[in-house]
Amino acid sequence: MTIVYTKHAIAKFELLKDFGWNITKIKIHHTLEQPRWRGVSRFGQATAMSLLDSKHILRVIFDRDGDILRVITFHPARRGTYESSL
Repeated sequence: MTIVYTKHAIAKFELLKDFGWNITKIKIHHTLEQPRWRGVSRFGQATAMSLLDSKHILRVIFDRDGDILRVITFHPARRGTYESSL
C-alpha cells in the first residue's frame, strides 16, 4: 500500500502543530492500516479513525485507487462525534 498526501493534508501537519496537536505520518499510516472505526464522509469518501487519547480520535479522510491511498485531510475530533454515527 502506498500513501500519498494532498497539498492540503501536508499543510495540515503544521497547522495542527500550531494548535498543540503533534500528528505524524506514522500515526496516519497506522490509522489507515488498522483503524478502530471506519466510515464514509458526507462527500462519500472513506474515513478511518483511531484514538488519540481518552477524549479524542484522529479522523483521516482518504480516497483509494487500487494500492494507492490518497489522504485528503485529517483532523482530531472529540470522541462520540463520529463513532456514534457508525
